[in-house]
Amino acid sequence: MALTSDCSLPREVVELLIEQGLDALPELIRVIINATMQAEREQYLGAAPYERTESRRGYANGYKNKTVTTRVGRITFEVPQTRDGGFYPQALEKGLRSERALTMAMAEMYVQGVSTRKVAAITEQLCGVGLSSMQVSRAAAQLDDALGAWREREIGVCPYVYFDARYEKVREAGQVRDAAVLIAKGVTAEGKRSILGVSIGLGEHEPHWRGFMQSLVARGLSGVQLFICDDHAGLKAARLAVFGGVPWQRCQFHLQQNASAYVPRLDMKADVARDIRDVFNATSRTEADERLKQLIAKYAESAPRLASWLESDLHEGLRVFDFPEKHRRLLRTTNGLERLNREIRRRTRVVGIFPNANSCLRLVTAVAAELSDDWESGRLYLTFTT
Repeated sequence: MALTSDCSLPREVVELLIEQGLDALPELIRVIINATMQAEREQYLGAAPYERTESRRGYANGYKNKTVTTRVGRITFEVPQTRDGGFYPQALEKGLRSERALTMAMAEMYVQGVSTRKVAAITEQLCGVGLSSMQVSRAAAQLDDALGAWREREIGVCPYVYFDARYEKVREAGQVRDAAVLIAKGVTAEGKRSILGVSIGLGEHEPHWRGFMQSLVARGLSGVQLFICDDHAGLKAARLAVFGGVPWQRCQFHLQQNASAYVPRLDMKADVARDIRDVFNATSRTEADERLKQLIAKYAESAPRLASWLESDLHEGLRVFDFPEKHRRLLRTTNGLERLNREIRRRTRVVGIFPNANSCLRLVTAVAAELSDDWESGRLYLTFTT
């Protein structure tokens, strides 16, 4: 059964939008979510209201009001109920996980006593209401259980795994520190993308990476054929310790950026970038190796430091040629994680400095889980069939 049967807006909502513009967003959101939840219940029951069908699996049982604090203020939704009590609409639940995490990440500063006045103003502006410490504690406990379960879920076979790291500011022992946020994305055997896990610590040294990778193995990660990542501190040693001989594809985008540090003159940068792209765009590993050999010879005298770097590092970006041609474009770089990083940056920018690592982990996990759900329920990323 289709989830939508009537996409038209009530006349009063259209008139409200004309009169109030963006100020009418709360009412518009209420109407759309209510209609979507109603359609979800019909799909769950296998029948529309008053409809007699052989496929009916239960009966409606009215509605229950639920007031939710959102970024456009407090909105009261009419949540459809069923007699068996087994239905809860994803339209309401799924999109609110990261919103709750964001609110709690800021509100937790009340409990910690950090920048209270500033955080109060942000919370009031963003959500329309302030939060008490009791509300924060209750919500945090509920959300932490769900997010913890997501971080500990079983993984399974992932032929391709991407690693990345970013930094967020947290308070630790009265000081503001840079905490490393480690992220793993996998491509499953079915060809779907999934965020495998996240981890937060005060550095991306080898012990942090090793512990993160070991946790993925403990949760069932197997069948890895290739890692795609940049040359993060400690990652290489951890990867060799945990995964042994699994090959590594170094991010070509970052490799090309790294090359600029070895170019002796500004007017050479465009030529060097083009030459490196020519190597990456070869049709085979043999051709790429030959182009790289020619490139090293080309710059041996005019840019000896660049030539030395090309010889020692650029081959780390050529492992992709050992894999199916139809997969190579998606295995060249870690750019596939940019959407997640942009979304994390958008949320954490509002918070600024987290009161502790746990509040940062909560928000990052909520964002990662929400995006991973979209990926896992969306279209195939690639196919493994011949």
